[in-house]
Amino acid sequence: MNDKKIKKPWPTKKAMEQVYELNLWGDNNTNFYSGDGSHYPDLVKPYIVKITSFLTSFDKPLSLLDLGCGDFNVGKQLVHHSKKYTAIDIVQGIIDDNIKKYTAGNLSFLCLDIVTNKLPKADCILLRQVLQHLSNKEIIKILEKLNAYKYIILTEHIPEGNFDANINIISGQGIRLKKHSGVDLLKPPFNFKAKKATKLLSLKPKNWKGVIVTYLYEVF
Repeated sequence: MNDKKIKKPWPTKKAMEQVYELNLWGDNNTNFYSGDGSHYPDLVKPYIVKITSFLTSFDKPLSLLDLGCGDFNVGKQLVHHSKKYTAIDIVQGIIDDNIKKYTAGNLSFLCLDIVTNKLPKADCILLRQVLQHLSNKEIIKILEKLNAYKYIILTEHIPEGNFDANINIISGQGIRLKKHSGVDLLKPPFNFKAKKATKLLSLKPKNWKGVIVTYLYEVF
């Protein structure tokens, strides 16, 4: 009798693995490429400046938890502003690649499913263009965990102007933009409770549809 049960991966894990296997977010002559959103200078540079300003405003450095770190082109520029930096992604291959490329005494990489796995402790969450790829059900499961973190810095690709928030999608490489929708944590069905919400950035890259917005949520 074979008592070993093989657990099938969640659809999201399989979808994200396929993104990198088939270079669905582009090819930068590397094994793993997290798309132009993580590499386009007009998006990355202002983000780094703004987040660095926030992180360095504290007397003591914050511990950071980067959920959906991707190829770490953005995160690598913030590590030295943190007490401890834990970078997480659902794709084992990209985590293995990051471990080979990036080393620091305060840096660690973990392969976890942020929907189903327990998350490490930290002062501040970085969640950059991740939720936009997930179904509402998965976002709700993640938000249940985020109440334990004092600060959340969330970046999302949304339509310009008014839009229908939080239209549900199937998790994968696509986002809600084609449905003239985007993620808004403060609206139904999420209704995320934060003590304070501050818009840090709103960027519109040339020839891109929609805008890339970054919010800072102070949870408690």
